[in-house]
Amino acid sequence: MRLTTKSWTALAAAALLTAGLAACSSASATEGSGDAAASGEAKFAVDENTLVFGVVPDSVDTETNYQPLMDYIAAETGKTVEYHESTDYAALIEAAVAGKIDVASFSGFTYVTATNNGAAITPISSIVTEEGQEPGYYSQAIVPKGSDITDLAGFRGKKVCFVDPSSTSGYLFPSYNLLNEDIDPKTDVTPVFAGKHDVSVTKTGEGVECEAGFAEDSEVAKSDKVEIVAETMVPGAPIVVSDTLPEELKAQLTEILGEVTIDQMIESGIESADSDGFRSVFYATVPVDDEYYDTIRDICAKTEAEQCQG
Repeated sequence: MRLTTKSWTALAAAALLTAGLAACSSASATEGSGDAAASGEAKFAVDENTLVFGVVPDSVDTETNYQPLMDYIAAETGKTVEYHESTDYAALIEAAVAGKIDVASFSGFTYVTATNNGAAITPISSIVTEEGQEPGYYSQAIVPKGSDITDLAGFRGKKVCFVDPSSTSGYLFPSYNLLNEDIDPKTDVTPVFAGKHDVSVTKTGEGVECEAGFAEDSEVAKSDKVEIVAETMVPGAPIVVSDTLPEELKAQLTEILGEVTIDQMIESGIESADSDGFRSVFYATVPVDDEYYDTIRDICAKTEAEQCQG
C-alpha cells in the first residue's frame, strides 16, 4: 500500500522534534560544519587530542557496551575518547549537524535524517554479534506472553509502545508496517514512547501501560515476558565518522573500525573487550556505505515522511 500524505500526517506529528531539527540547530554551527567539510579544513568536536563518541542510550548498559570500542579507538589513535550520550535521537542528530561529535553510533534512520539535515558524516561499518552474520537486525512486534494478540492487525485500538519518533526499529519500520495493515500509528492506536528499547520491552511485558509494542531483537531476546508476533529486517546501525576530521585520521578510523573482530581487539591489548557482556553485543564490524541505507530512503520517499526531510 502506498501511503498518502494524509496517512503520513499522523505519523509525522509524533516526530515534530526531529522535523523541526534544522530550526533548533544554530545556523552558524550548521554552516561551519558544512564549510569545513567543503573546504577540506580540519575540524574536531573539541580539540585535536580528543575524539567525541556519540550514542543514544538504547538500554541501561549502553556506555558499558561501547566502552571496549572506545578503548580500542583510543589505543589505536592515541587520542582521548570522550563518551557523549544524547538524550534522544533528535539530540544526536543535532549534535552531528552542529559538528559536536567525531565518531558515533547511529540508527539507520537517524543517519539518513542527520545527512538530510546537513550533517557531514560518513558511515564506515556496522556491528554484528555473531560470526558470519550480515549487518542488520530485526524490528520485532511484541505482546505480553499469553496475549490474545497474534499479529499486527491485532494492534488496532491498543496501547502500543514505540521507542522514539526517530528510531529506525522502534518507530519508522513499525509505523510503516502498521500503515500497511491500514492501522494509523497515531489515531488507530494509543502510542506510548518508551525512550529506550529495553523499556519498551519491559512495559509491553507488564501489559499495563502498553498492550503491545516494538523493539529491536537484541533487547527482546532478554525478556521471557513477551512474545514476538511479527518482525522486519532493518539495515544495520552504522558507525559514522565526521567528514571534517583530518583526512589521515578519517582514513585511520575507517581502517580500524571498518572490519575488526573482538579477538583482534583483545589481541591488541583491549582487556575490556574480553568479557561475556561485550561478547553478547559485539563480534565484529562489517563495512557498509551510504548506499546500504537506500532502503530507508525508499521508505521515506514512499511515505513522504516529513522527518526524513532536510
